[in-house]
Amino acid sequence: MIPAGHSVIPGRKVGVLLVNLGTPDAPTPAAVRRYLAEFLSDPRVVEIPQIVWQPILRGVILRTRPKKSAHAYQQVWTEQGSPLAAITARQAGALQAAWPEVRVDWAMRYGNPAIGDRLAAMKEAGCERILIAPLYPQYCAATTATANDAAFAALAAMRWQPAVRTLPPYHDDPAYIAALKESVEAQLAALDFEPEAIVASFHGMPQRTLDRGDPYHCHCVKTARLLGEALNRELTIAFQSRFGRAKWLEPATDTVLAELPGKGVKKAAVVAPGFSADCLETLEELAIRGRATFEAAGGERFAYLQCLNDSDAGLPMLRNIIARELAGWAALA
Repeated sequence: MIPAGHSVIPGRKVGVLLVNLGTPDAPTPAAVRRYLAEFLSDPRVVEIPQIVWQPILRGVILRTRPKKSAHAYQQVWTEQGSPLAAITARQAGALQAAWPEVRVDWAMRYGNPAIGDRLAAMKEAGCERILIAPLYPQYCAATTATANDAAFAALAAMRWQPAVRTLPPYHDDPAYIAALKESVEAQLAALDFEPEAIVASFHGMPQRTLDRGDPYHCHCVKTARLLGEALNRELTIAFQSRFGRAKWLEPATDTVLAELPGKGVKKAAVVAPGFSADCLETLEELAIRGRATFEAAGGERFAYLQCLNDSDAGLPMLRNIIARELAGWAALA
């Protein structure tokens, strides 16, 4: 008999929490405004003193940007919701099916489902050991670190904390490079043209992140080099999604695409190795606007190559790198 006032302790379990950047709940200005308010208020994302930044954010950006961003989201929204959320959910579902003895869940750093909510649910379900897995191949304080920050903040509020590990960056992991090679080669083979150039587009970051010692730029360059060597092709590295007036990592993807036709490149493909799942920045910014930029400059054939997502190349890679981090916690086939 269990004494009155005492609860049953769930059986010990191992958990994996996949984490990605985030998404609004709907492709509407109101939902995008809520999402951007959370995202752009993160001091890891915008490294400007909040006393200076918040009046700018609340006074200008959140009054103008949500409508434009909502229109962009509307172009890529699916029946399952945002592409990023739908794909991350499928990745988690596939891992759960492969590892029934491990509880696999997913969360978003900004928006829903929230990291703290999912960690609490996993702990309630009996997970005493949890791997927090930010799905960012290249480490950056504005992505990997802030995802871990949110997880640690949730843990700080728990009386009974689970033991935790975090997934390290995997920008040069042989399994990751091999998966990218397999995915890119399969998609290139399916095209009805041969690209004269392949642009490897990574999410941009302010130049000051590199100057302050963030390894992100170096990780991106190494990924592009290793992928190029694996493909036996030269890749053009570029950085997308500039925001604000600060100097950002260069060259800019839109500038590169606009200049290629003038250099005699009429057929191009773009791959986004820094994204573990397709999202607004790949499906709208690259596949739609990138194509328009290239064609307006005189380009004739353009292809966007999808991310690894939950593909036949991507899922085995995720199983590989995550199983490695679970060593000693769970025996996985």
